[in-house]
Amino acid sequence: MSENTPKTATRLERETTAAGADVAVLTLANPPLNLFDQAMFDGLVADIAALTANPPRAVLLRAEGKVVSGGVDVHTFDGLTVETGTALWRRLFDDIIHPLEALPCPVLFAAHGLTLTAAFEVALACDIILATPKAKFGLVETVVGLTPSMGGPQRLAERAGSGRAREFVMTADLYDAATMADWGVVNYIHDDLDPAARALAHKLADGPTKAHAATKKIIEAWRSGGVAHADAVTPEVSGALFDTEDLRGGVRSFLENGPGKATYQGR
Repeated sequence: MSENTPKTATRLERETTAAGADVAVLTLANPPLNLFDQAMFDGLVADIAALTANPPRAVLLRAEGKVVSGGVDVHTFDGLTVETGTALWRRLFDDIIHPLEALPCPVLFAAHGLTLTAAFEVALACDIILATPKAKFGLVETVVGLTPSMGGPQRLAERAGSGRAREFVMTADLYDAATMADWGVVNYIHDDLDPAARALAHKLADGPTKAHAATKKIIEAWRSGGVAHADAVTPEVSGALFDTEDLRGGVRSFLENGPGKATYQGR
């Protein structure tokens, strides 16, 4: 790479399942610690915009190197004012967290090692989190007098409860994968993580993608307005599935061949 070539901190690749479904793999690749510096933020913004413009049927976020991420490059915060700090957090919600959550397909995060601050907040914006037994998680922003501000506290509270979220953030301790699984934050623990994560991404990509997107819409309604709001949107969100090829084909397959035989095209 020449000195004039922009640094690339992420890598977005596409692969295809055996059944022909499109899977995107977004890798954090910013050695040695995968710090969230400007290059990392820029890479994530560009990659998530590309996924939004051309959604696959599943997304896997992963990292290469010894750790998932050592957190945010503290130089990012040096010299910020109230106004510029507020604007930074708004951009990160608008360009990373909210678009990631809005992708109309299952989004998985695989954590193979230490996963700190912004990386864990990105993980919490995904649908499913997988980890190795040795993975550790932390929101340690208090070491610089800050609180996690990319949605970590509230999304951790959603999964683990508000008391756990307060403990996690205020102590700035590191928590292992087993504890995170016990709290309901980590969904799966695998010794051989990458193949397991890719297999799950492929399995979900082969499924009824429109139905998965509807599930996300219903849960998002619950997150923003509770059970009553989710109940109010469900008839329309779920009703729209009757106009999909996958539902019509799935019903026919069930009636003609029994359960578990349907194949889906994501349409």
